Amino acid sequence: MTQEGKRLERHLARTVRDTCQRHRLLSSGDRVLVAISGGKDSYTMLHVLRQLVRSLAFPVELVAVHLDQRQPGYDGTKLAAWLEASGVPYEILSEDTYSVVTEKLDAGATYCSLCSRLRRGILYSAAERLGCSKVALGHHRDDGLETFLLNLFYGGKLQAMPAKFTTDDGRFEVIRPLVDCAEKDILAFSELQGFPIIPCNLCGSQEGLKREKVAALLASLEAENPHVRAIMANALGNVRPTHLLDLEVRDAWLARPDHVRPTHSVTRAAHFEALPIKGRRLPVL
Repeated sequence: MTQEGKRLERHLARTVRDTCQRHRLLSSGDRVLVAISGGKDSYTMLHVLRQLVRSLAFPVELVAVHLDQRQPGYDGTKLAAWLEASGVPYEILSEDTYSVVTEKLDAGATYCSLCSRLRRGILYSAAERLGCSKVALGHHRDDGLETFLLNLFYGGKLQAMPAKFTTDDGRFEVIRPLVDCAEKDILAFSELQGFPIIPCNLCGSQEGLKREKVAALLASLEAENPHVRAIMANALGNVRPTHLLDLEVRDAWLARPDHVRPTHSVTRAAHFEALPIKGRRLPVL
């Protein structure tokens, strides 16, 4: 590995370790299904997690699972060889979700949502069969920021991608170890490592998507302020519920335990007193 590759590896490893510690993504005895799509993010996630679990003071087991969605031109030979060489237990599943998505959706419709739901359901079934308590997905910081803007601009809600959440049926925890990692770092590391990338013929083939538009917006803002993505990511972890309009959030915040961001009394300097120079006479209270 080159010096630049080693630097990126250390940086990504530190970021993932900090994320896992801060959000308590891994616990003793966990068996984690690591979803491998064949893209740069999932390869990087497994690479970093494999090193991380070796250094933990408690046992965590990883199981890599790749889903062949039977897309035209798919060739998973190199991916299978990479998984075999990784030393991590793995399975390659096969299900024709490609035909389901293309048949159910009209031309020009966004494939991502339906494709993601189908893929996620298959992974959850595999996790249950394999005895996994957690499912690791490869979403990174930029995915979270784009999702936040999509929900803000088009969905009318403040919602991004949490580092972990429990599935609706309570069976699994879904974790995102790369949620604090910048996509540019993952891309650079992936290219240096030469991961055998499998292109997506569904969402990767569509143009004019809303996600592309918000990504272009972020890129334009970053041209003016190179730290804008890091600042936005910090903002998602620095919420002020008292300055939002959601009444449920406000009530939950007011009822928070004493240890949650306690309120400190602040001594303020005396304000200037502005006396009226003109107006209708008012009673002094």
